[in-house]
Amino acid sequence: MRTPASASVTIEHALLGFVAAGPLHGYEIYRQLSEPAGLWQVWRLKQSQLYALLTKLEEAQCLTATLQPQDGRPPRKIYALTAAGRFAFQAWLATPVTHGRQMRIEFLAKLYFAHRQEPALVLQLLASQIAACQGWLEALQTPANVTPDPAFFADAVQQFRLNQVESFLDWLIACRQALLPPVERA
Repeated sequence: MRTPASASVTIEHALLGFVAAGPLHGYEIYRQLSEPAGLWQVWRLKQSQLYALLTKLEEAQCLTATLQPQDGRPPRKIYALTAAGRFAFQAWLATPVTHGRQMRIEFLAKLYFAHRQEPALVLQLLASQIAACQGWLEALQTPANVTPDPAFFADAVQQFRLNQVESFLDWLIACRQALLPPVERA
């Protein structure tokens, strides 16, 4: 499996996240993925796609599968994380997204899995993403990124990007505040 620094393989990392808590069969992973109050709010995946991705993760040695016999039905595969799979998932989870376009799905997936693990991990994820967003904002505000051409479109795009990153920052800070004990929220 590619490392988190390479091209995005978010859905594969997310599937590893479902198995991180313990071995599961494919349908149970799909059931958890499709819970209306969970990751399904931001991510939809067909069951056939899920099984193809699980096979890919098994071939990449991020998952192992054992067959579990069932009465009167074919055996089902039970998936478990390998050491490589656990490392890939944890590294992905700890790494902030690198572009604003990744906030809507990839960051929300990371937030979902961090929340399933422990509150301290959520706070670490939020802190690293806040720092990344602050870096994006600084880069957008530097004179090198401000075009001397007063063209409407260039200015509109620049302002859109600035507003979007500022909005991400406001939202991240609000999430962090919601997780802090009341005495630390001030």
